[in-house]
Amino acid sequence: MCGIVGFIGQQDAKEILLKGLEKLEYRGYDSAGIAVQAEQGVVVFKEKGRIAILRESVDASVHATVGIGHTRWATHGVPSKVNAHPHQSTSKRFTLVHNGVIENYELLKNDYLQGVTFVSETDTEIIVQLIEKHVNEGMDVEEAFRQTLTLLHGSYAIALLDNQNQDIIYVAKNKSPLLVGVGDDFNVVASDAMAMLQVTNQYIELMDKEMVLVTRDSITIKNLAGETIERAPYTAELDASDIEKGTYPHFMLKEIDEQPLVIRNIIQKYRNEAGEIELDADIRNAVLDSDRIYIIACGTSYHAGLVGKQLIEGYAKVPVEVHVASEFSYNMPLLTEKPFFIYISQSGETADSRAVLVQTNEMGHKALTITNVPGSTLSREADYTLPLYAGPEIAVASTKAYTAQIAVLAILAADIAKAKGRTLDFDLTQELGLIANAMEVLCGQKEEMEAIAREFLPTTRNCFFIGRGVDFFVGLEGALKLKEISYIQAEGFAGGELKHGTIALIENGTPVIALATQEHVNLGIRGNVKEVVARGANPCIISMKGLEMNGDRFVLPAVHETLSPLVSVIPLQLISYYAALHRECDVDKPRNLAKSVTVE
Repeated sequence: MCGIVGFIGQQDAKEILLKGLEKLEYRGYDSAGIAVQAEQGVVVFKEKGRIAILRESVDASVHATVGIGHTRWATHGVPSKVNAHPHQSTSKRFTLVHNGVIENYELLKNDYLQGVTFVSETDTEIIVQLIEKHVNEGMDVEEAFRQTLTLLHGSYAIALLDNQNQDIIYVAKNKSPLLVGVGDDFNVVASDAMAMLQVTNQYIELMDKEMVLVTRDSITIKNLAGETIERAPYTAELDASDIEKGTYPHFMLKEIDEQPLVIRNIIQKYRNEAGEIELDADIRNAVLDSDRIYIIACGTSYHAGLVGKQLIEGYAKVPVEVHVASEFSYNMPLLTEKPFFIYISQSGETADSRAVLVQTNEMGHKALTITNVPGSTLSREADYTLPLYAGPEIAVASTKAYTAQIAVLAILAADIAKAKGRTLDFDLTQELGLIANAMEVLCGQKEEMEAIAREFLPTTRNCFFIGRGVDFFVGLEGALKLKEISYIQAEGFAGGELKHGTIALIENGTPVIALATQEHVNLGIRGNVKEVVARGANPCIISMKGLEMNGDRFVLPAVHETLSPLVSVIPLQLISYYAALHRECDVDKPRNLAKSVTVE
């Protein structure tokens, strides 16, 4: 979602802030702004739209060595220059950026700020006006900041400037990600380490309900009781080249092509000295000690969880339930006596999933996070973490994280199966290696995928994906990819459910993409294809080698069918990419969407 950057040091802050915001563009945003401490006071530049527009509006003659910046994804108030951050108090003494949602902002406005004239429609402006009110009542700035934080209900990551003290940035965090970066004669603030990797790779993690006083040469962390907390920095294990497109036109295409490398990297990272794939014994024992696994996730991660359920139940014979985090949080089902929770999240900052984790932690249940960001909130707050080792994923539409999640879930399933004395009918290490090879073959067939997009999706307003078993789950992901980036209304359905209502939507020429990678349901899905063809549909059948029939549009390399989602999703990712490209959509930054969903 929104992104925050801050800098205090000796260099000109403007360019550092703008470059930092550009590194956060992948998170999704609709406006952006920076505020810098100049000789004439705090100067604010903000614009609706892309950072390129903001950059043009920044006055190059303004020199400042302290500043904060923000990319906004609208929650309260429409996308506009007025609602863009930074926001200022009435006197303009205080300037603030904020990620998150203040749930009680209307109550605070009515109880504390009657008579104050508000400029924006945002919940954020409440924070900066409260700080000024407390200072006007006699508090020093640190106490006013702390007192304001105690009044806020909801999520926040905050960076604050005081025009009367130009040598400090006030920082605070609760439920929204925020880091403080450490440098020589400078320090930085960032909601994502990638934003400030240009100047430092040393970061201090902040915990919920902590505030920080950041100067050029010091970082002081305090809790809301005013007690000082010591915490050492860690090294962000990121390669700057990983977050560049290189020769690729879009991050999404680059990340699709990286999937074979990701699978091989996962094999290497989870292989023991004997060459066998193996998990940490504590994770294994925690799963074995449970009577049911509950997978909690959202969006693409939820779809990976559905495949993971098939793998874990099929290999390890452990019952699994998969739940959408946003529903589970408010409507928790009756749990078994010894549940084990698995949270799947690319970013590790997904607010809906974290809301569930907070609840299950309070209940005393063990939890594992599967994430691409080991130091993320979900990773820190769960008992165990399995990293994806996929490298930074920049495009909003997830590709390599999805296949990495399935691969790690397969490793988990195989490890538990082995511990229970169950023998798989294949060698997982070898099979994942074959899958990486198959992925490379598929990534090399881009012209064919582009031809399919041109043939089936040039002008259509909708598209349906059908499959049975795990093909249904992959169809859900394929539909999500297509709708995310091309804005074609797309839905995935279980083949057998068509006649229960969905077939009414089939018209002459309606594209229907059908997956056929499972031998035991191959004839069933082909019968479903005949049903939609009889109603005028334009079918595109993607089958597995060995199951192909005349008329199939594309044939996948053969892999073990339980792991077929790792290869069958590649064509769907590429078809979606080219469909969006042909419609001149913003592939990496689709409208209304954000990469890291850090508010519920």
